[in-house]
Amino acid sequence: MRDAELRRALVEHAYLEGDFVLRSGKRSRYYLDKYRFETRPDILRALGERIAAEIEAHAPDATRIAAPELGAVALAAAASLECGLPFVIVRKEAKEYGTGNRLEGPYDEGETLCLVEDVVTSGGALLDSVEALRSAGLVVQSAVCVVDREEGGADALARKAVRLRPIFRASELLEDVKSPAKPHG
Repeated sequence: MRDAELRRALVEHAYLEGDFVLRSGKRSRYYLDKYRFETRPDILRALGERIAAEIEAHAPDATRIAAPELGAVALAAAASLECGLPFVIVRKEAKEYGTGNRLEGPYDEGETLCLVEDVVTSGGALLDSVEALRSAGLVVQSAVCVVDREEGGADALARKAVRLRPIFRASELLEDVKSPAKPHG
């Protein structure tokens, strides 16, 4: 799927208009529903290819991928299948049963990971993940997201020495949004 086709597919399947509260707490007139694009094999495959290419080009030292639960896990799996790097899942908090892990999947202290995320607004989920990964002795310097809403997330990550590389920016997707057809009267 070419970039323009992928961008149009994201808009067609995931763009919603209304009054939404985002994870950041901000209100928005539009929402990009990650589950509407991450659950479609054709779109997920194309995104896995793009994410893997970004990791190979801009995080060549990465030996693993990391993804915050839940939304980014499918993206990390798709990218992992494409580039062959294993991945780690970052839980929102350590589970209270079994191993009690916050990070799921094997890793070695000192490894370099590239974070993967679906939609970034303020960068909150990624910032939490960076903290958890670094606390475990892992190196995080780069992140790839499907869409950067261009609302401060890249700057917040840069302040933590993490470079965000979006596949698309919200401004690019919004160019493809067409006004709804008016009923004929």
